[in-house]
Amino acid sequence: WHIECSAMSMKHLGDTFDIHGGGQDLIFPHHENEIAQSCAATGKEFARYWVHNGFVTVDSEKMSKSLGNFFTVREIFEKFPAPEKVTAEVVWYFLLSTQYSSPIDFSDHALRQARAGLSNFYDLFLRLDEITVSKGAADEKVGSTLKAVAADYERAMDDDFNTPAALAALQTLRSDLNTKLAVGLSSAVAQQALMAFRRYGDVLGLFQVPVREWEFRETAGPSLDAEEIERQIAERNEARRRKDFPRADDIRKALAAKGIILEDRPDGTTRWKR
Repeated sequence: WHIECSAMSMKHLGDTFDIHGGGQDLIFPHHENEIAQSCAATGKEFARYWVHNGFVTVDSEKMSKSLGNFFTVREIFEKFPAPEKVTAEVVWYFLLSTQYSSPIDFSDHALRQARAGLSNFYDLFLRLDEITVSKGAADEKVGSTLKAVAADYERAMDDDFNTPAALAALQTLRSDLNTKLAVGLSSAVAQQALMAFRRYGDVLGLFQVPVREWEFRETAGPSLDAEEIERQIAERNEARRRKDFPRADDIRKALAAKGIILEDRPDGTTRWKR
């Protein structure tokens, strides 16, 4: 078993190669034996870097066919209620939320959390992309934020691909930009922020779905069409104008019950999303 891997590695990759991967359970005795026999045979370093991944559990139990909790990635795609490109990013975000060498527990709840986390980013992206004004009161403060986040992100990735810390840096940027949006950002600064997210996302394999293609319905059943939603928003706005706030709250709650979330903007308009 051990000699087979040394023989295959040396034939196809040479006496010394860059990265050797495997599960944590292979560190001893398998990988230690590979190192011992390969170095003894060649007198050279065997692999420069070792990458040992943690294991996937399902609802805190080891994944196995005998327990009936074994599934494939294809089955996740068939089960998750979203387009494939969205599901792919949700699964990837879920995996990145744990450092690769640590165990990770899979569950439907964990995927829903990953979907919610990504949706928070895409919601910000849409808001940034819709900005058209040329000046913003918070513009001058964004540069220092981007610089600080860049340092935190790079430090995390340099720390043995610490992807949870890298995501935390991006979440800090998202939170800060949401705050600054309420104060005011210009289109140019908004696009600068979007470019930063895309740059970091390219490294992690995230934020690849076109912003306006991200949203999808997670629940089955009848849904309101856009015209009806706009009609109810207009009715709510009229109730707010009359200071009939209980009626306005009732409309918001009724829409929320049908999966429609309202967002009141500083300029007095209301945006909705499913």
